[in-house]
Amino acid sequence: MSSHDQKPACVLVHSLPVRLMHWFNVVAFGLMLASGWRIYNASPLFAFRFPADLTLGGWLGGALQWHFAAMWLLAANGLFYLAYGLVSGHFRRKLWPIRPAAVLADMLAAMRGKLAHDDLAVYNAAQRAAYVALVAGLALLALSGLAIWKPFQFHLLAQLFGGYEGARLVHFVAMALTLGIVIVHVAMVVLVPRTLLAMLSGRVKEMQA
Repeated sequence: MSSHDQKPACVLVHSLPVRLMHWFNVVAFGLMLASGWRIYNASPLFAFRFPADLTLGGWLGGALQWHFAAMWLLAANGLFYLAYGLVSGHFRRKLWPIRPAAVLADMLAAMRGKLAHDDLAVYNAAQRAAYVALVAGLALLALSGLAIWKPFQFHLLAQLFGGYEGARLVHFVAMALTLGIVIVHVAMVVLVPRTLLAMLSGRVKEMQA
């Protein structure tokens, strides 16, 4: 059989734990986002409310129940991800190093439609920065959320955010930034559908030179 007749080899891009944690995060963040918008609508920070059809819970009490349920899933999944990333070397292999100049170069290449995606097993600089920013955003959401949920028990944490209202503002800004990263991520998936297949099956066909 000639080399031209051989089928492209499938390479492992994402391990099973990474894929499971990714989809758990998708579900948990989606539930927290929709229920959080319903909670926001009950006491808006700004002169707007989110459309009711995009919210979850039906009423404030129901939204809080959904929000707390999703919170535990997101927190447990996040802690497991951090532990797995450190112990397995996933962070070291996939997310390090991050060089500002390389991040800027990749962002400019992406805006020109010239960012290469040949090897999905290797994150480019822009992807590394986005994943680190996403982890930081989720951590900030969790900490500010604790300050809002239990401002007396976590009064020192609340003080770091400028009190209860300050924690609410930080929580909203962290939500907006995290959602922005997610939207960019989804847009990149639409542009490079192979990345979705890789996150579903864990493997992708190796591109031929």
